[in-house]
Amino acid sequence: MSEDMRVGQGSVSHNSVGRNSAGEGSVKQGIAAGTSIGAAVILITVGILQLLQGIAAVAEDELFVVGQEYTFKFDFTAWGWVHIVAGAVMILVGIALITGATWARVAAIVIAALSILLNFMWLPYYPWWSILVIALDVVVIWAVSTWNPRLDY
Repeated sequence: MSEDMRVGQGSVSHNSVGRNSAGEGSVKQGIAAGTSIGAAVILITVGILQLLQGIAAVAEDELFVVGQEYTFKFDFTAWGWVHIVAGAVMILVGIALITGATWARVAAIVIAALSILLNFMWLPYYPWWSILVIALDVVVIWAVSTWNPRLDY
């Protein structure tokens, strides 16, 4: 009986130490998991907005203000189609991320990185919008890359 007691006490002290570190990890994973769902919603929202922005650029070239000439200047119709395709892909990847598809995590990081590049090149036309989308894309990349869905917590 005393042997059982010692084994029990050892496991209790070991579990309490493990529980504290696991508890801290579970809080971080809980935040990352919640932020990943939020990232999927942000990805879908940004995709919808990019889709609408692309439609506006294709439909009406005079809607956008043309500033200085830049090296990477495209026709607004070309920019519109780029935004339409990027927006559609972002929406699909965001929906797949909500459903928990493993490939969607990698795809979300890749499409968010491409969106950062796309919006960097869109800076001359809408600087504040581009900066906002770049910041949201960074949140998406962080949330998806730090979330470990296989960790029990």
